Amino acid sequence: MTANRRRGVLSIDEGTTGTRAAIVLDDGRATPPAYLPISVHSPDHLRVEQDPAEIWAKTSQVCREALEWAQAHGVEITGVSIATQRATVLLWDTVTGKPLTPGVVWQDRRYAARLRAWEADWDAHLIEHTGRPVGSRAPLLWAAREIDDNPAARRAHAAGRLAFGSIDTWLVWKLTGGAVHAMSATNAVAAGGYDLRTGGWHEPWVDFLGCPRDVLPQILDEDGDYGVTDPSVLGARLPVLSVMGDQHAALIALGAHRPGQAMCVHGTGTFLDAVAGDRPPVHRRQVPGVLTLVGWRSRGSAVFSLEGYAATTGSAVRWLCEEIGLFESPAQLAALAREHPGPSRVRFVPALAGLRTPVWSPEATGVLTGLSLSTTRAELARGVLEGIAHSVGDLLDGVEEAMGAPVTELFCGGGLAGSDELMASQADLIGRPVRRAGANESASLRGAAYLGGVRAGLWPDLSTVVAGLGDVPVFEPTLPDSARRQARAEWRDLLTRHIAHAQEETPS
Repeated sequence: MTANRRRGVLSIDEGTTGTRAAIVLDDGRATPPAYLPISVHSPDHLRVEQDPAEIWAKTSQVCREALEWAQAHGVEITGVSIATQRATVLLWDTVTGKPLTPGVVWQDRRYAARLRAWEADWDAHLIEHTGRPVGSRAPLLWAAREIDDNPAARRAHAAGRLAFGSIDTWLVWKLTGGAVHAMSATNAVAAGGYDLRTGGWHEPWVDFLGCPRDVLPQILDEDGDYGVTDPSVLGARLPVLSVMGDQHAALIALGAHRPGQAMCVHGTGTFLDAVAGDRPPVHRRQVPGVLTLVGWRSRGSAVFSLEGYAATTGSAVRWLCEEIGLFESPAQLAALAREHPGPSRVRFVPALAGLRTPVWSPEATGVLTGLSLSTTRAELARGVLEGIAHSVGDLLDGVEEAMGAPVTELFCGGGLAGSDELMASQADLIGRPVRRAGANESASLRGAAYLGGVRAGLWPDLSTVVAGLGDVPVFEPTLPDSARRQARAEWRDLLTRHIAHAQEETPS
């Protein structure tokens, strides 16, 4: 190897609607990613599914394209890092290597009604031990039901050849040629059965849901030992350096490493995560939808975080564009929003799959109101972005209330964060500066690679690599406090009326 040869990490970011891979170089920057879309199917209003075989085929393809780029440019690959969508799960046959079920996506709510019946008995216990209430989805319950009702899964389990996992488990298993059946801590937390104190599966909940323990993967640190890639898969034997949930990877890449720092990422949904320290935080008050998570686990130590999320912000924008046809693309929506000075009289609540925060209402639907004959597409676009900004305000209020302390710095990323209007609206409605991190669209790719790269010796620590990326643009609030309070009060009134209506319409 020549003295000046570049080094890098092959980093995978497998999201809900697409998978990408790129080389994260030793200066902390990512090369242009190879990308392929992934199909999402909704057979009915409760079910959301994907094809695990498609996920693997497209992920392996973008990996090969990224490795070809590295070879062409003389970059030495030190290992592989993986960031994935969380709480999307599947079952597969460990002998044939074939999935036996669809991938059930984290937005799926097929068991929401059944789960609500268990809230009174289980919520307090689960919040204490796993950091989250019963909620509207339970991947372990789904696995138990599939083993009971799906003949192929039942036969595989009886033969000792059935495996359960989230997407990170599936990709690691495929990359290592079936040698490793593991799940990262951040993905295990999202699966709903992680014990915050022991770092393993919380067996009372696992057993109550009826999920056999023998199908569960081992839970590892984000930079734990995930084995090496099978040379027949990617053409090289590379260590799998790190594996983590995509939002946690973004937390690292955007620079939120210390208590009080937080990040907000606009993807399929909008996620707001605040770093809480090295112990599970004691919620000052239980706030609907605000969860205690492992931010990441490294070398046996955990960093904890608090998270709130709105499930369908980005997917609501895509729905407005692709299904309803109001805009040609999210980029056109953002461009039109620039033409309206704001604020908009249009109100848009992007709750196409229920609400979590500030009120737990899985039966809630989206709202588009305030329309008149004078409404223009520009005002409509502005109203959509303001609705997403209000949702961020709800998440931030909830996280701060649960934490009992303010968020001192908010870093933003994700596709919609490229809109200056959205960033400015967020700053106005939360009443504090918003920092748009550089290269934020590649945050999950880079964050997973940064953790893996520290393990491989590319960087001494996480702060060093992030600091090397330079300063970030800051959006300061310009809305007077009185106007901000009024806007937030009107938003909360809209939510209150809409939730009451949704509950009246829900069959008992």
